[in-house]
Amino acid sequence: MGSLTGKVIVITGGYGVLCGSMAKTLVNEGARVAILGRSLEKAEAFVKSLGNEGEALGLAADVLDKNSLEKAYTKIKNHWGPCDILINGAGGNHPEGITDRPFMQSGDESDQEIKSFFDLDATGFKYVLDLNLLGTLLPSQVFAKDMVGRQNCSIINIASVASFKPLTKVSAYSSAKAAIVNFTQWLAVHFAKTGIRVNAIAPGFFLADQNRALLTNADGSLTERGQQIINQTPIGRFGEPEDLSSTLLWLLDSRSSFVTGAIIPVDGGFTAYAGV
Repeated sequence: MGSLTGKVIVITGGYGVLCGSMAKTLVNEGARVAILGRSLEKAEAFVKSLGNEGEALGLAADVLDKNSLEKAYTKIKNHWGPCDILINGAGGNHPEGITDRPFMQSGDESDQEIKSFFDLDATGFKYVLDLNLLGTLLPSQVFAKDMVGRQNCSIINIASVASFKPLTKVSAYSSAKAAIVNFTQWLAVHFAKTGIRVNAIAPGFFLADQNRALLTNADGSLTERGQQIINQTPIGRFGEPEDLSSTLLWLLDSRSSFVTGAIIPVDGGFTAYAGV
């Protein structure tokens, strides 16, 4: 087996499409994987779907509730021992942080039928910032403490192509994911003397429950926004969850011990393409 055999890995948002695929990969590599999510029922159902319940554990935890994270931490440590690797996968968007149009038109500010920049709700905007940034900070505080001074421990954060290029309409999400890049680099430097490496993966566009209706029609054809994305992606397709596996395994491998503070796009060339 590889260098992940017996490693205790915690994944927040662990039963989502992308992190669920990561969890399957890591269990197959011999790791012990704790799946954290707000729904205990969904976490336990996902663990059962893996078909290897002895090496996976489903737990309820809210990444914005430090007390619930500490309860999960205690259960994991009592069950397997201290965490070796943390994947901060929980995140997302909120409708109140999204404008209706990519480009504001004169008159939108007074049109009651159009949600413009001036109609963005501060509560919804703050929720997106909290979910993505504090939802990365708090699990790192809880689970990384036992990593200090140990060998081959890592934190993997989930950034986005929106971290580098703010996407139209989704101002709150773009701002939050840009903050993830900055925080990843800051934490990598802060932890550099402790033996903990901190890196991030920046996925491009993958079809998931949160964006499927935005990018595809009921018949499977692309919406206008979906087609825009494909046109901007040189490889010419959406990502498959398994496309993240090789990058994840490389970042976690002990042979990448000199890699920290790196943000790796897995985006089919989206961030490299200028559009012409």
